Amino acid sequence: MKTYFRLLAFAKPYSRFVPSYAILAILAVLFGLVNFSLLIPLLNVLFNTTPEVATPAKPTFALNIEYFKDLFNYTFYNIRTEKGPMGALQYVCAIILASVFLSNLFKYLSQRVMTSMRTYVVRNLRRALFEKISNLHVGYFHHQRKGDLLSSVSNDVSEIENSVVSSVQVVFREPLMIIGYFIFLFMISAQLTLFTLLILPISGGIIAFIGRKLRRDAKRGQDLLGNLLSVMEETISGNRIIKAFNAQTYVQEKFDIENNRYKDVLSSVWNKRELASPVSEFLGITVVVGVLLYGGHLIINQQSDLSASEFITFIALYSQILIPAKNISTAMTNIQRGIASGDRILKIIDYPEQVTEKPNALPLPAFTSGIEYRNVDFQYEKEKVLNNISLTVPKGKMVALIGQSGSGKSTLADLLPRFYDVTGGQLLIDGIDIRDIKITDLREQMGIVTQEAILFNDTIFNNIAFNKINATEAEVINAAKIANAHEFIMQTPNGYNTLIGDRGGKLSGGQKQRISIARAILKNPPILILDEATSALDTESEKLVQEALTNLMKNRTSIVIAHRLSTVQHADEIVVMQKGQIMERGTHEQLLAQNGLYTRLNQMQVVALS
Repeated sequence: MKTYFRLLAFAKPYSRFVPSYAILAILAVLFGLVNFSLLIPLLNVLFNTTPEVATPAKPTFALNIEYFKDLFNYTFYNIRTEKGPMGALQYVCAIILASVFLSNLFKYLSQRVMTSMRTYVVRNLRRALFEKISNLHVGYFHHQRKGDLLSSVSNDVSEIENSVVSSVQVVFREPLMIIGYFIFLFMISAQLTLFTLLILPISGGIIAFIGRKLRRDAKRGQDLLGNLLSVMEETISGNRIIKAFNAQTYVQEKFDIENNRYKDVLSSVWNKRELASPVSEFLGITVVVGVLLYGGHLIINQQSDLSASEFITFIALYSQILIPAKNISTAMTNIQRGIASGDRILKIIDYPEQVTEKPNALPLPAFTSGIEYRNVDFQYEKEKVLNNISLTVPKGKMVALIGQSGSGKSTLADLLPRFYDVTGGQLLIDGIDIRDIKITDLREQMGIVTQEAILFNDTIFNNIAFNKINATEAEVINAAKIANAHEFIMQTPNGYNTLIGDRGGKLSGGQKQRISIARAILKNPPILILDEATSALDTESEKLVQEALTNLMKNRTSIVIAHRLSTVQHADEIVVMQKGQIMERGTHEQLLAQNGLYTRLNQMQVVALS
């Protein structure tokens, strides 16, 4: 139950809900019990078996059950004496009606409190999950399927809402009702009540067994749902390739396999879930039948002094225990499903942070000197990617990183904004280790343009002004002009207010790239990281984007990753990497003069273009 209580901790502070709910729930239970406590006098009036007692005295006020019991008897006796059995019957029915109204009123009010708690918990849970996902280091998403994450944010949270949170009222209120019923039952007949307590644990054990089986199936079902959503996400994002390769049948079969697996597990979950209710009801009725037989035996053989009205009331009261008992068994079964979802969510929330900010992290002043990679090592788990890299990027200079795929270029750049942390050596800005700097301050100094332009399903204006809430229209337009984007933007249906679709799907590759460059220009950072920003473009788009990048890099410190050597020939320093090491460095002319790896790469590209 550790997971259960951790999930409920998202309702903190409990003072918002617990006191008011507890009071209202207790009042609802008390007035509900009053109805059954009046069954004995009601039956006595109906069957004309009201015992003759001495005239009761008017009780002195006291805040306890005994006072209200004596007050009822006093009033009941007077009404019966003055108005006869019919008046007494009307009096009892009026009290029952009033208590039923009050019981349901307090039940409704307590439900409103629980609804507030339910929505509050779900909101906090989704917020914590989304915050964790957005703060996880980049490497986490290399081995985590998007489908699993989407399933957690949507289905797992909904499952917790429908099972764990909804069960709180049952777990709190229903035991109160059972305790109250048993108190009355003991007052009527301790002998019969003890008999029922001996046989109740059997039904409880059976329900618990079903719940354990359900939790196992529920966990497997959520895992399979993650697989299903992963296939769907890949199909949507890779739709063009699927059609190009006529692979619709292939992906459909892949989807059907996962869909059928999920269907089978879901059927098992629902079958066990639906089994819990009839089993608990059958076992409860079996206990009631046992009580009837045992109680009837005691009365027939005159081994008990129970009257007919008391015995009928006892059976009626005990049958009512089945309702909260059934609710508890159903809730416990549902909780097992919710806990399986909770475990998945908490696994994400508890995932250790790989990139953390020190408690006493320093603010980063304006960039003044340069960037230094000092004997830097980095490895993904056991795979070493960078080995003893030492590199200095002076302020205002452009350093180009080139090399074959997998040589470590992108990783070297990703270390600078702390998408990852170095596993050896130091990375410094103005002589300060970036691990000692506030992460927000560090990234505020940087602009990043990647090979794939990352845009959002929003307007062009909002994509350029991303996270710069106070950006004016003039600033956005100016940034777009510098990025060679203003002309095509004005040709769109609504100009800067045009929605560009999911991932900018309504724009061409070159247009998307120029929007992302305009975004970096508007941010106006002193440090730029350009990761193969033109490699996926046609010649005309590349020319426009390259002009935009040239405008962007003016008077800035730039780290440029490139496959096309022609785009970096004017760099202040070109660094040639291979297998995580720096093999050569220098200007374009110096590297050609060395007649080494750079020369061979340059010649290969010349041949490829000829």
